[in-house]
Amino acid sequence: MFDPDDSVAEAQDIGPTGRPWPVLPEPAPPAPGRKRAEIIAMCNQKGGVGKTTTTINLGAALVETGRKVLLVDLDPQGSLSVGLGVNPHTLELSIYNLLLGKGVDVDDVIAGSPVEGMDILPSNIDLSAAEIQLVSEVARELTLSRVLESLRDRYDVILVDCAPSLGLLTVNALTAADSVVIPLECEFFALRGVALLTDTIAKVQDRLNPRLKVLGLVGTMYDSRTLHAREVLQTVVDAFGDQVFHSVIRRTVKFPETTVAGEPITTYASSSPGAAAYRSLAREVLARLGA
Repeated sequence: MFDPDDSVAEAQDIGPTGRPWPVLPEPAPPAPGRKRAEIIAMCNQKGGVGKTTTTINLGAALVETGRKVLLVDLDPQGSLSVGLGVNPHTLELSIYNLLLGKGVDVDDVIAGSPVEGMDILPSNIDLSAAEIQLVSEVARELTLSRVLESLRDRYDVILVDCAPSLGLLTVNALTAADSVVIPLECEFFALRGVALLTDTIAKVQDRLNPRLKVLGLVGTMYDSRTLHAREVLQTVVDAFGDQVFHSVIRRTVKFPETTVAGEPITTYASSSPGAAAYRSLAREVLARLGA
Protein backbone atom coordinates (compact mmCIF):
# COMPACT_ATOMS: atom_id res chain seq x y z
CA MET A 1 0.00 0.00 0.00
CA PHE A 2 1.45 3.34 -1.03
CA ASP A 3 1.44 6.51 1.02
CA PRO A 4 -0.87 8.88 -0.88
CA ASP A 5 0.79 11.80 0.88
CA ASP A 6 4.27 10.86 -0.27
CA SER A 7 4.56 11.24 -4.04
CA VAL A 8 8.31 10.69 -3.99
CA ALA A 9 7.99 7.33 -2.27
CA GLU A 10 5.19 6.41 -4.67
CA ALA A 11 7.24 7.30 -7.71
CA GLN A 12 10.16 5.22 -6.48
CA ASP A 13 7.89 2.34 -5.41
CA ILE A 14 9.32 2.62 -1.90
CA GLY A 15 7.15 1.82 1.10
CA PRO A 16 7.16 3.47 4.54
CA THR A 17 9.74 0.95 5.78
CA GLY A 18 12.22 2.36 3.24
CA ARG A 19 12.24 -0.84 1.18
CA PRO A 20 10.82 -1.49 -2.29
CA TRP A 21 7.30 -2.88 -2.23
CA PRO A 22 7.19 -6.62 -2.97
CA VAL A 23 4.92 -7.97 -5.67
CA LEU A 24 2.30 -9.87 -3.70
CA PRO A 25 0.20 -12.39 -5.60
CA GLU A 26 -3.57 -12.21 -5.35
CA PRO A 27 -4.47 -14.60 -2.50
CA ALA A 28 -5.80 -17.87 -3.86
CA PRO A 29 -8.88 -19.33 -2.18
CA PRO A 30 -8.10 -21.93 0.49
CA ALA A 31 -7.45 -25.42 -0.78
CA PRO A 32 -10.48 -27.73 -0.75
CA GLY A 33 -10.62 -30.66 1.61
CA ARG A 34 -9.87 -31.01 5.30
CA LYS A 35 -8.76 -27.82 7.00
CA ARG A 36 -5.81 -27.46 9.35
CA ALA A 37 -5.70 -23.98 10.75
CA GLU A 38 -2.50 -21.97 11.05
CA ILE A 39 -2.42 -20.70 14.64
CA ILE A 40 -0.90 -17.22 14.95
CA ALA A 41 -0.19 -15.57 18.31
CA MET A 42 -0.45 -11.77 18.27
CA CYS A 43 2.06 -11.00 20.96
CA ASN A 44 3.71 -8.03 22.64
CA GLN A 45 4.02 -7.65 26.40
CA LYS A 46 3.64 -3.87 26.13
CA GLY A 47 0.07 -2.67 26.28
CA GLY A 48 -1.48 -0.20 23.87
CA VAL A 49 0.55 -1.18 20.81
CA GLY A 50 -2.38 -2.23 18.63
CA LYS A 51 -2.51 -5.99 19.26
CA THR A 52 -6.28 -6.18 19.57
CA THR A 53 -6.93 -3.77 16.70
CA THR A 54 -4.57 -5.76 14.51
CA THR A 55 -6.11 -9.10 15.52
CA ILE A 56 -9.64 -7.95 14.69
CA ASN A 57 -8.82 -6.23 11.42
CA LEU A 58 -6.31 -8.79 10.16
CA GLY A 59 -8.90 -11.48 10.86
CA ALA A 60 -11.56 -9.56 8.93
CA ALA A 61 -9.17 -8.95 6.02
CA LEU A 62 -8.33 -12.68 5.90
CA VAL A 63 -12.04 -13.49 5.74
CA GLU A 64 -12.25 -11.33 2.60
CA THR A 65 -9.79 -13.72 0.95
CA GLY A 66 -12.15 -16.64 1.57
CA ARG A 67 -10.59 -17.88 4.81
CA LYS A 68 -12.62 -18.99 7.82
CA VAL A 69 -11.11 -17.35 10.88
CA LEU A 70 -11.32 -17.83 14.64
CA LEU A 71 -10.24 -15.05 17.01
CA VAL A 72 -9.21 -16.11 20.52
CA ASP A 73 -9.39 -13.44 23.23
CA LEU A 74 -6.68 -14.42 25.71
CA ASP A 75 -6.64 -11.06 27.50
CA PRO A 76 -8.59 -10.78 30.80
CA GLN A 77 -9.49 -7.20 29.82
CA GLY A 78 -11.66 -8.68 27.06
CA SER A 79 -10.89 -5.86 24.64
CA LEU A 80 -11.18 -8.06 21.56
CA SER A 81 -14.57 -9.30 22.72
CA VAL A 82 -15.78 -5.75 23.32
CA GLY A 83 -14.36 -4.65 19.96
CA LEU A 84 -16.66 -7.13 18.23
CA GLY A 85 -19.78 -6.24 20.16
CA VAL A 86 -19.61 -8.91 22.88
CA ASN A 87 -20.56 -7.74 26.38
CA PRO A 88 -18.03 -9.47 28.67
CA HIS A 89 -20.19 -8.81 31.74
CA THR A 90 -23.05 -10.97 30.46
CA LEU A 91 -20.95 -13.94 29.33
CA GLU A 92 -21.99 -17.18 30.98
CA LEU A 93 -19.09 -19.10 29.42
CA SER A 94 -15.74 -17.83 28.16
CA ILE A 95 -12.27 -19.07 27.20
CA TYR A 96 -11.64 -19.37 30.97
CA ASN A 97 -14.16 -22.22 31.19
CA LEU A 98 -12.45 -24.07 28.33
CA LEU A 99 -9.04 -23.72 29.95
CA LEU A 100 -10.01 -24.73 33.47
CA GLY A 101 -13.56 -26.09 33.39
CA LYS A 102 -14.45 -29.74 33.11
CA GLY A 103 -16.85 -31.02 30.48
CA VAL A 104 -17.38 -27.62 28.82
CA ASP A 105 -18.32 -27.92 25.14
CA VAL A 106 -16.36 -25.55 22.92
CA ASP A 107 -19.47 -24.97 20.80
CA ASP A 108 -21.16 -23.44 23.84
CA VAL A 109 -18.36 -20.87 24.10
CA ILE A 110 -17.72 -19.92 20.47
CA ALA A 111 -19.63 -16.79 19.47
CA GLY A 112 -20.28 -15.28 16.09
CA SER A 113 -19.10 -11.82 15.03
CA PRO A 114 -20.40 -9.04 12.79
CA VAL A 115 -18.23 -10.55 10.04
CA GLU A 116 -19.58 -13.69 8.43
CA GLY A 117 -16.88 -16.35 8.46
CA MET A 118 -15.16 -14.98 11.58
CA ASP A 119 -15.91 -16.46 15.02
CA ILE A 120 -14.62 -15.54 18.45
CA LEU A 121 -13.70 -17.32 21.68
CA PRO A 122 -14.53 -14.45 24.08
CA SER A 123 -13.05 -13.66 27.47
CA ASN A 124 -13.75 -11.51 30.51
CA ILE A 125 -12.16 -10.69 33.84
CA ASP A 126 -12.59 -14.33 34.97
CA LEU A 127 -9.54 -15.13 32.85
CA SER A 128 -7.33 -13.18 35.27
CA ALA A 129 -7.74 -16.07 37.73
CA ALA A 130 -6.44 -18.56 35.17
CA GLU A 131 -2.88 -17.30 35.50
CA ILE A 132 -2.85 -18.39 39.16
CA GLN A 133 -4.92 -21.56 38.78
CA LEU A 134 -2.84 -22.89 35.88
CA VAL A 135 0.29 -22.92 38.05
CA SER A 136 -0.80 -26.11 39.79
CA GLU A 137 -1.99 -27.84 36.59
CA VAL A 138 -0.07 -30.72 35.01
CA ALA A 139 1.43 -29.66 31.64
CA ARG A 140 0.13 -26.17 32.34
CA GLU A 141 1.77 -24.66 29.24
CA LEU A 142 -0.22 -27.00 26.97
CA THR A 143 -3.71 -26.11 28.22
CA LEU A 144 -4.62 -23.75 25.38
CA SER A 145 -3.01 -26.05 22.83
CA ARG A 146 -5.42 -28.84 23.78
CA VAL A 147 -8.39 -26.51 23.26
CA LEU A 148 -7.24 -25.20 19.89
CA GLU A 149 -6.19 -28.57 18.48
CA SER A 150 -9.84 -29.62 18.59
CA LEU A 151 -10.73 -26.62 16.42
CA ARG A 152 -8.01 -26.77 13.78
CA ASP A 153 -10.13 -28.67 11.29
CA ARG A 154 -12.86 -25.99 11.34
CA TYR A 155 -10.80 -22.94 10.42
CA ASP A 156 -8.10 -21.77 8.04
CA VAL A 157 -6.52 -19.31 10.48
CA ILE A 158 -6.74 -18.95 14.27
CA LEU A 159 -5.52 -15.61 15.69
CA VAL A 160 -4.78 -15.43 19.41
CA ASP A 161 -4.89 -11.97 20.98
CA CYS A 162 -2.43 -12.23 23.87
CA ALA A 163 -2.49 -10.32 27.15
CA PRO A 164 0.06 -7.50 27.58
CA SER A 165 2.40 -9.62 29.68
CA LEU A 166 4.82 -12.52 29.38
CA GLY A 167 2.97 -14.61 31.94
CA LEU A 168 1.57 -18.12 31.74
CA LEU A 169 -1.31 -17.18 29.42
CA THR A 170 1.09 -15.76 26.85
CA VAL A 171 3.35 -18.80 27.19
CA ASN A 172 0.27 -20.95 26.53
CA ALA A 173 -0.42 -18.96 23.37
CA LEU A 174 3.17 -19.33 22.15
CA THR A 175 3.12 -23.06 22.90
CA ALA A 176 -0.10 -23.53 20.92
CA ALA A 177 0.94 -21.33 17.99
CA ASP A 178 2.67 -22.15 14.74
CA SER A 179 3.87 -18.57 14.34
CA VAL A 180 3.98 -15.16 16.02
CA VAL A 181 3.11 -11.72 14.71
CA ILE A 182 4.52 -8.86 16.83
CA PRO A 183 2.56 -5.58 16.55
CA LEU A 184 4.97 -2.81 17.44
CA GLU A 185 3.98 0.79 18.05
CA CYS A 186 6.31 3.19 16.23
CA GLU A 187 7.44 4.80 19.46
CA PHE A 188 10.67 4.51 21.46
CA PHE A 189 9.32 2.78 24.58
CA ALA A 190 7.76 0.06 22.45
CA LEU A 191 11.22 -0.88 21.21
CA ARG A 192 12.60 -1.55 24.66
CA GLY A 193 10.54 -4.67 25.31
CA VAL A 194 11.15 -6.39 21.97
CA ALA A 195 14.42 -7.98 23.13
CA LEU A 196 12.68 -9.48 26.18
CA LEU A 197 9.86 -10.77 23.98
CA THR A 198 12.20 -12.37 21.44
CA ASP A 199 14.10 -13.97 24.33
CA THR A 200 10.84 -15.48 25.64
CA ILE A 201 9.96 -16.73 22.15
CA ALA A 202 13.40 -18.36 21.89
CA LYS A 203 12.90 -20.14 25.23
CA VAL A 204 9.50 -21.44 24.14
CA GLN A 205 11.02 -22.65 20.86
CA ASP A 206 13.78 -24.43 22.76
CA ARG A 207 11.73 -25.99 25.56
CA LEU A 208 8.09 -26.26 24.50
CA ASN A 209 7.36 -25.61 20.84
CA PRO A 210 10.21 -26.14 18.35
CA ARG A 211 7.91 -25.47 15.36
CA LEU A 212 7.20 -21.89 16.51
CA LYS A 213 8.50 -19.18 14.18
CA VAL A 214 8.31 -15.40 14.08
CA LEU A 215 6.17 -14.58 11.06
CA GLY A 216 6.97 -10.89 11.29
CA LEU A 217 6.78 -7.55 13.05
CA VAL A 218 4.21 -4.98 11.98
CA GLY A 219 4.55 -1.27 12.67
CA THR A 220 1.39 0.26 14.15
CA MET A 221 0.19 3.75 15.09
CA TYR A 222 2.61 5.16 12.53
CA ASP A 223 2.60 8.88 11.82
CA SER A 224 4.91 9.70 8.92
CA ARG A 225 4.71 13.41 9.78
CA THR A 226 6.88 12.92 12.87
CA LEU A 227 10.62 12.36 12.70
CA HIS A 228 10.43 10.16 15.81
CA ALA A 229 8.06 7.66 14.21
CA ARG A 230 10.16 7.46 11.05
CA GLU A 231 13.34 6.94 13.07
CA VAL A 232 11.76 4.21 15.22
CA LEU A 233 10.46 2.37 12.16
CA GLN A 234 13.87 2.59 10.52
CA THR A 235 15.52 1.26 13.70
CA VAL A 236 13.15 -1.73 13.68
CA VAL A 237 13.95 -2.43 10.01
CA ASP A 238 17.69 -2.12 10.69
CA ALA A 239 17.42 -4.57 13.59
CA PHE A 240 15.02 -7.14 12.12
CA GLY A 241 15.39 -6.72 8.36
CA ASP A 242 12.98 -8.73 6.26
CA GLN A 243 11.10 -9.94 9.33
CA VAL A 244 9.38 -6.53 9.34
CA PHE A 245 6.22 -6.47 7.24
CA HIS A 246 6.15 -3.91 4.45
CA SER A 247 2.59 -2.98 5.41
CA VAL A 248 2.46 -0.32 8.13
CA ILE A 249 -0.65 0.65 10.08
CA ARG A 250 -1.02 4.41 10.34
CA ARG A 251 -2.75 6.41 13.02
CA THR A 252 -6.34 7.28 12.15
CA VAL A 253 -9.43 8.38 14.06
CA LYS A 254 -11.32 5.55 12.37
CA PHE A 255 -9.89 2.85 14.66
CA PRO A 256 -11.44 4.19 17.91
CA GLU A 257 -14.70 4.64 16.02
CA THR A 258 -14.71 1.00 14.94
CA THR A 259 -14.37 -0.12 18.57
CA VAL A 260 -17.48 1.86 19.51
CA ALA A 261 -19.29 0.43 16.46
CA GLY A 262 -18.22 -3.12 17.39
CA GLU A 263 -16.98 -4.03 13.93
CA PRO A 264 -13.68 -4.10 12.00
CA ILE A 265 -12.53 -1.22 9.85
CA THR A 266 -12.90 -3.37 6.71
CA THR A 267 -16.67 -3.11 7.09
CA TYR A 268 -16.99 0.16 9.04
CA ALA A 269 -14.86 2.20 6.62
CA SER A 270 -14.16 -0.22 3.80
CA SER A 271 -12.46 2.28 1.47
CA SER A 272 -10.31 3.93 4.15
CA PRO A 273 -6.48 3.80 4.18
CA GLY A 274 -6.68 1.78 7.42
CA ALA A 275 -8.76 -0.92 5.74
CA ALA A 276 -6.37 -0.97 2.78
CA ALA A 277 -3.40 -1.36 5.16
CA TYR A 278 -4.91 -4.42 6.82
CA ARG A 279 -5.81 -5.96 3.48
CA SER A 280 -2.19 -5.46 2.44
CA LEU A 281 -1.01 -7.03 5.71
CA ALA A 282 -3.32 -10.01 5.14
CA ARG A 283 -1.77 -10.58 1.72
CA GLU A 284 1.72 -10.44 3.23
CA VAL A 285 0.75 -12.88 5.98
CA LEU A 286 -0.69 -15.34 3.47
CA ALA A 287 2.39 -14.98 1.25
CA ARG A 288 4.70 -15.75 4.19
CA LEU A 289 2.55 -18.72 5.16
CA GLY A 290 2.67 -19.96 1.57
CA ALA A 291 -1.14 -20.05 1.61
